[in-house]
Amino acid sequence: MTAAIEVRDLHKHYGDKHAVDGLDLTIATGEVFALLGPNGAGKSTTVEILEGFRKRTGGDVNVLGNDPAHPTREWRERLGFMLQTTSDQLALTPRESITHTGRLYPNPRDTDELLAAVGLEEQADVKPRTLSGGMRRRLDVAIALVGSPELVFLDEPTTGFDPEARRQFWGLIESLRDGGITIVLTTHYLDEAEHLADRIAIINDGRLAALDTPAGLRARATDSVVTWRDGETQRRVVTGTPSATLRELLAATDGEVDELAVTKPSLEDVYLQIIGGAA
Repeated sequence: MTAAIEVRDLHKHYGDKHAVDGLDLTIATGEVFALLGPNGAGKSTTVEILEGFRKRTGGDVNVLGNDPAHPTREWRERLGFMLQTTSDQLALTPRESITHTGRLYPNPRDTDELLAAVGLEEQADVKPRTLSGGMRRRLDVAIALVGSPELVFLDEPTTGFDPEARRQFWGLIESLRDGGITIVLTTHYLDEAEHLADRIAIINDGRLAALDTPAGLRARATDSVVTWRDGETQRRVVTGTPSATLRELLAATDGEVDELAVTKPSLEDVYLQIIGGAA
């Protein structure tokens, strides 16, 4: 597949602080690509460089065939942005905000279609101050998509969403992928990254710590966790041979083993191991 984004040896320095330190990435056209990392890891700085909102110190960056350090209006019209902060167009209703923003693009999407897609049909014409934080995030999603972009940057898109709204949003992202749109997603929800992303990059200390599919990342954890209750005590064993552990436990126990469970490490467990935050 062709690359929507290519990054080679990317650096961003603030004096002695290396926010991004030699990062390499290639993101395919039509891919949902998740960037994960702890606060201060460099992921937001990386995304801002890709968006053309922040200058880099060094390296080569190509986004949809252009260097984002030298953006043009035509190039920006091909992008959609959803930033961490909620929409500042709070003087306008959701319908007015989407319609107004759409006038800035040559091929805007239909306002009513977007309102339905993000679940704001009932709030389309309400006063801005009545919108909850989650509703404002939905409006931000709609504004990011109104220009019919080829590439969308979504920064913490489901912050403030309830579980049902998050699931609805996931369906929207899946429909965008089916339409061939490339999506770069940053999120602190590991289940969201696992559900949506074709590949996940984990950034730590400005460097690429891991890059793989969600299944590939989970496969890095070879140990399982065996837990059971022994009287009033909850027991837990981390083992690479869970079957052998179970046989030993059953042989040493008369009758049933209370609350017995065997679990594989989750993506969150693997993530914490990679960034060194398990402790």
